[in-house]
Amino acid sequence: CITIQYNFLSLSQAFKKTMSCSRANIDESFLFAKFDFECRAGGGNFLAYPPVVAGGNRANTLHYVSNNQIIKDGEMVLLDGGCEYFGYVSDVTRTWPVNGRFSPPQVELYEAVLEVQRACVSLCAPGVSLDNIYSHMLRLLGAKLKELGIVGKRANEADMHRAARHYCPHHVGHYLGMDVHDTPALSRAQPLQPGMAITIEPGLYVPEGDSDAPVWFRGLGVRIEDDVVIQGGTGEGEALVLSADTPKDIEDIERVCSETLH
Repeated sequence: CITIQYNFLSLSQAFKKTMSCSRANIDESFLFAKFDFECRAGGGNFLAYPPVVAGGNRANTLHYVSNNQIIKDGEMVLLDGGCEYFGYVSDVTRTWPVNGRFSPPQVELYEAVLEVQRACVSLCAPGVSLDNIYSHMLRLLGAKLKELGIVGKRANEADMHRAARHYCPHHVGHYLGMDVHDTPALSRAQPLQPGMAITIEPGLYVPEGDSDAPVWFRGLGVRIEDDVVIQGGTGEGEALVLSADTPKDIEDIERVCSETLH
């Protein structure tokens, strides 16, 4: 559908231009305003929902919408936003460093989430349910938490499952369409069918007061969210990622942050 594709092209540009104007000690409200402006300037009718623009440790508050604090040098910002275009909505999340360069601990946590997110997207096919993908996400996140040293080396499968639910206290995704949480009465145990649109949004959130986590991860929160359409056929690579033009690889994010986009 051309209408839906245009929505995501304008959203991608809004994210890129917001990334490119980021800098140390920027106000969340500035990034909020920039994102809102670029969505509308690109053709969006209005924002699909109040966005989350959360710098530093505030990214660990899932529905933070105050968007009015200073993001310090060395901190990341988590922006969860979307726009509505003639009845259809988008819902995408990206996380990036406001100074344009990921620190080593940020790279570790970000790459862990990105690897899990890509694996979950690859499962998006007819016959699979969101609950199936969620269970897979928890297994993968648990293993990543162990690799990162956030969970002890002696942790068993049950320990890793509990840790995954603790550090990612939300589902892997939801249905999407003419509302952000479309068809809320439809169970996430329902097998996905061609034409369905969903979000895939794993995250890891390590509050700054978490004494169990290594100190270098404390205060970091990462979520990566794409919007996906289920297509016909089965197997890996069948899903259409509507938000694919929105940068999510570290190299692409750092490149966009270094550019001056008008």
